Amino acid sequence: MTNKVAVQNNPSQEDIKSLLADHILMDLLNERKSERRWKWVKRFTFSTIGALLFAAYLAFYASSLGYRLIPNAEIAGVVNVTGSIGAGQLASAEELVPVLEKAFNSPKVKAIALNIDSPGGQPFESERVGQTIDRLKSETGKPVYAFIGNTGASAAYLLALHTDKIIAGRYSLVGSIGAVIAGWDLHKLAEKFDVTQRVYASGVHKNMLNPFVAMSKESEAKAQEMVNRMAVVFADEFKSKRGTKLKEGFDYTTGEIWGGEEALAIGLIDEIGTIEGVVSNEWHAKIHDFGPTNQVKGFLPQLGTKAVEKVLALVD
Repeated sequence: MTNKVAVQNNPSQEDIKSLLADHILMDLLNERKSERRWKWVKRFTFSTIGALLFAAYLAFYASSLGYRLIPNAEIAGVVNVTGSIGAGQLASAEELVPVLEKAFNSPKVKAIALNIDSPGGQPFESERVGQTIDRLKSETGKPVYAFIGNTGASAAYLLALHTDKIIAGRYSLVGSIGAVIAGWDLHKLAEKFDVTQRVYASGVHKNMLNPFVAMSKESEAKAQEMVNRMAVVFADEFKSKRGTKLKEGFDYTTGEIWGGEEALAIGLIDEIGTIEGVVSNEWHAKIHDFGPTNQVKGFLPQLGTKAVEKVLALVD
C-alpha cells in the first residue's frame, strides 16, 4: 500500500512524458477543431458577402439597362420608339417586336403606351412593327395608344397609325407624310482627283444611285417615280387609318410637319396630352417601362444581361 502511494506521488519520467503527450495531442485536436470551425465560418461569411454583392450588382446592372420588376398592380406597359427607325437601331423590329410581345402578354398590363420620339426612318421596319401591334391587339384585346414626344414624323408617324389613339403635346412635331430617297453626288469630286470608277451594270437603272457616277435624266426620273409610288402607298394607308377624322380638301402629302395643336385641328392626332396624364387619369394605372434599352457590348456585360434576364424571368 505504501509503495503504491509512493509511485503516484513520485511519477516516473515515462508517466510524465505520457501525460505531456496526451495534453499536447488534446491541444492539437482542439486547435484543429477550432480551425475547421473558423474555416466554415469564413466560407459562410465570404459566400454570404459574395451573394449580397452579386445581388447588388444585378440590381444596379438591371436598373442601368432599364430592367424593372413588374409591380404587383395594374400597369400601363410603355414601349419606347426612340431615334431613327431602322435595322440595327434601337428602334428596329428586332428590338421592338419581342418587347411588344412581352408587354402585351403580361397579365398585369391593362394597356400599352407606345412612347414615340423619332424623326422616322425605314418604312419596312415600321411595317413589321405595325403588323405586330395589329396582331397583338387582336389576340389580347388590349388598347394601345401612341404618345408623340418631341417628334413623331414620317416612318414614326406611320407606326403610330397602327394604334387606337394618337396623342401629342402642344410642342410636338407631327407629320412628314411621304417618302424620300437621298444620296450623294460625288462624281465631280472624283474627277477633280482624276479618279474614275469602273462599273459594269446589267441594266440601265442598276447603277443609278452610285455617287461616283453622274446620274442620267432617265435615272433621275426613275428615282422620282419610285419615291412617288411609295408616297402614294403611305398616303393611302394614312387615309384608311384616319378616315373621317381628316379635314376635307386638305393636302397632307406635302411632307410638311405640324405642331401639336395644328395637327389636332387637321386630324393627324386625336388629342393633346401626355403619357403621364392619360395613364393616371384614364387608365388609372402605374407606368412600367418595358424598353427597349441600349445593350452594353462585351462578354461580361452580356453575361450580366443574361443573368439579369433569368433572375427577372423567375421573379416576374
